[in-house]
Amino acid sequence: MTEVRVLGVPLVAQAYDEAIAKLLDAVACGVQIRAHFCTVHSLVEAVDNEALRSAFESADMVCTDGVPLVWVSRRRGVGSAQRVCGPDVMLTLCDRGRASGLRHYFLGGRPGTPERLAAVLTGRFPGLLTAGTESPPFRTASEAEAQTIVDRINAAEPDVLWIGLGSPKQELWAADHAARLTARLILPVGAAFDFHSGLVRRAPVWMRQIGLEWLFRLAREPRRLLRRYVVTNARFIALLVREEWQRRLTRRGAGS
Repeated sequence: MTEVRVLGVPLVAQAYDEAIAKLLDAVACGVQIRAHFCTVHSLVEAVDNEALRSAFESADMVCTDGVPLVWVSRRRGVGSAQRVCGPDVMLTLCDRGRASGLRHYFLGGRPGTPERLAAVLTGRFPGLLTAGTESPPFRTASEAEAQTIVDRINAAEPDVLWIGLGSPKQELWAADHAARLTARLILPVGAAFDFHSGLVRRAPVWMRQIGLEWLFRLAREPRRLLRRYVVTNARFIALLVREEWQRRLTRRGAGS
């Protein structure tokens, strides 16, 4: 497991199974891990959003949930880097966690979505243990309301807390409340709630493997995602080119 800084964010470049093993080991050892799944969009947003950047900095693991980020990691010397995607991790932990009786809590989504998600996953993975579900208010909760949510989660005694509040809200919520949560794994996974509950169709596997999942989503929701993807992707390329140029100049200076 190797840290690779991209646009100032400390990404953990690793194989997928390595990430899963680390998460399962944390539960077995009673250690809390707050892991984030960084996409190109959230990476670029962190450039301007100090709170999001701080959430990534303080996380235990920031995974490469974007094929371009895997490419960058490999270019920078981590040949074993693979995509570690939130929706995929959800399915894997729900499956493999059955053997040790992992308890899952689903926080997020529109009213009814977390319940539907839990039902779908339980049908797909018989024996899956659901500790609880909750769809919090869309508006920003007061401190008292947030503490009430934390208390409900802790009372349910989950091993894994899945958070689907959308980025950057879910990352900020996780960072703000992790210290008060007893769950061993705190995992903001965004679109996984809609994908696995069946509310939103996910891109075919082949598109995900070559980094075109964003194009599939754009084609299905152009009005909502056009600016997010076109502008963000263009800015990512520009920022990355500048960073690569600066890295090259630094290496030249060190070698002279």
